[in-house]
Amino acid sequence: MPIRPIRTEEDYCSAMREIAAFFDHEPEPASPDGERFEILLTLAEAYDAKQFPVDLPDPVAAIQFRMEQAGRSNAVFR
Repeated sequence: MPIRPIRTEEDYCSAMREIAAFFDHEPEPASPDGERFEILLTLAEAYDAKQFPVDLPDPVAAIQFRMEQAGRSNAVFR
């Protein structure tokens, strides 16, 4: 079956079913199946990125979040 762009949810589900089958028996990278696997993964990643974009956090908010996780505060010691 020829590889086609992933444009719809149905296309995506079809590609994911084929990808899942490759995970059970991962092909050799340079083989025809290995190349098909790599192409399908690339197409699925592109579809995911387009359909479900992830915004980068505000840098200050990210630092504050990490400080909270570590039990730190922004108090200044004198």
